[in-house]
Amino acid sequence: MIRFENTTFSHVEDLLNSYTSSVLNVIDAIAPVTDKLIRNRQKPPWRNNDSVRAQKRECRKAERRWRKSKLQVHYDIYKQMLCVFNETLRRKREMHFSEIINNSSNNSRVLFATVSRLTNPPSPLPLELISTSKCNIFALFFNDKIQGIKQTINCTRQIPTLQPSRKHLVELTHVTPVNDITVEETISSLSSSTCCLDVLPTKFLKSVLSSLLPQLTQLVNNSLQSGTFPRALKIAVIKPLLKKSSLDVMVLNNYRPISNLPFLGKIIEKVVYQQLTDFLMLNNYFDDFQSGFRPHHSTETALIKVTNDIRLNTDAGRVSVLVLLDLSAAFDTVDHVILLQRLEDWIGISGTALKWFKSYLEDRKYFIEVGNCVSDQMVLTCGVPQGSILGPLLFNLYMFPLGQLIRSNNVSYHNYADDTQIYISLTAGEYGPVDSLCSCIDQITLWMQNNSLQINSGKTEIIIFGPQKQRESVSSHLESLSLKFKNQVRNLGVIMDSDLNFNSHIKSITSSAFYHLKNIARIKGIMSKPDLERLIHSFISSRLDYCNGLFTGLSKRAVRQLQYIS
Repeated sequence: MIRFENTTFSHVEDLLNSYTSSVLNVIDAIAPVTDKLIRNRQKPPWRNNDSVRAQKRECRKAERRWRKSKLQVHYDIYKQMLCVFNETLRRKREMHFSEIINNSSNNSRVLFATVSRLTNPPSPLPLELISTSKCNIFALFFNDKIQGIKQTINCTRQIPTLQPSRKHLVELTHVTPVNDITVEETISSLSSSTCCLDVLPTKFLKSVLSSLLPQLTQLVNNSLQSGTFPRALKIAVIKPLLKKSSLDVMVLNNYRPISNLPFLGKIIEKVVYQQLTDFLMLNNYFDDFQSGFRPHHSTETALIKVTNDIRLNTDAGRVSVLVLLDLSAAFDTVDHVILLQRLEDWIGISGTALKWFKSYLEDRKYFIEVGNCVSDQMVLTCGVPQGSILGPLLFNLYMFPLGQLIRSNNVSYHNYADDTQIYISLTAGEYGPVDSLCSCIDQITLWMQNNSLQINSGKTEIIIFGPQKQRESVSSHLESLSLKFKNQVRNLGVIMDSDLNFNSHIKSITSSAFYHLKNIARIKGIMSKPDLERLIHSFISSRLDYCNGLFTGLSKRAVRQLQYIS
């Protein structure tokens, strides 16, 4: 059992330093760092097993004996041992992938990466990218991208005018300390992803949690009560990820930054997240039409609401105009001062709780890691932390006033995080709602600029639904206003067309399903039947189930296409 010095600490930084040094001292005593020669070619994990290595040695002995004696009996013994070895190897390989699939049954990203690695082995990183200088170039590129957006916004920024629509009857002044049981449940609920800044790998930490739980609980409670988030836990490790494998690896713009944060910070975040969510639900502070990162809401609930409204309008002989607004790096340009004001004025967070959020947001840093090379640390002056637990919820609260602005223009809307859908309905020859929609878009654009956000006009799309003749009339009016529309758009992963028959979406589903079936068929020789069934459910059944509430009223032909897959 790991024991810590019985010392009283008054600051969360001291507690974190004590925890880190104590754990490192124990590790150095039990498993000190040693130099070890590693071969360039690594063996597959299922071969690194004592029984497999022992059988391989016996098999090689039998082979040498046969080659030396040339006797048939020695050859038969060698063949028999080789068959046993291959069967053992096959079982170990099945067990290896079965463990991955079982542990990641709810994580489609890991499953997809596993299958992709088996069917399309990853190509090694170009040597030109594995250097400290290249890491620094990546760090400057990602930083300059955000600063460029901020400078563009600040050129036209005005003072915000929206005020909270209601007074706070209840305020969140502090975050309640938690006990060992709550911390243990919190850690168990978190994924086992590990950051290179973690003093212990997450899986190992969970396995020895009973020894560390009192110290972790003390660390969490000290952070909550002092209103301080430890500096060491505010450093993010960014790994550049190529957006598509077909893109040029030497072009920086083809990479997206993937952030990873220390696990101890996520524990504290999760505790705060639970209490903040309970406070928001208890006081009904969630926007009714915000489905992003919210309990019992999803992309499906957002799409069903919007699609149902459009269908009702069409049944009534009315035309619907849907605008899909797209933001540029929305999470990365959030202004910390505005966010803290929003938490205080709109949500009712004050006292130690507000102090904690201020500490959580400020003085954040990041560095780029490629291979074994890292860049210099860069300062983050804006944005909610990528890869964090609180980031998406804080962004929802940052966008809270937008609903009030849209409602004031008599325009319907529905949000999913930074994806905003605004829509209107109108009858033949009625163009007043279109003017209201245009005015609403202008006000949203101005509000975004006031709040350090930028609408990506190149990716913002407009689509018209309803009877064909009325659609043509409305489309002519939109063209006169220099508004470009499309007959087909992708909305939260679903392809919607003007006829709302989802033919293009079904075609996309079938194409994707057969692609994955083909990939799974390529690896069926190294997987057990139950594991293959799990992969099929993860890659194919999940796509059929995604937003299947939208498929109500599909034609028999469309239903047959979906049934053909299953």
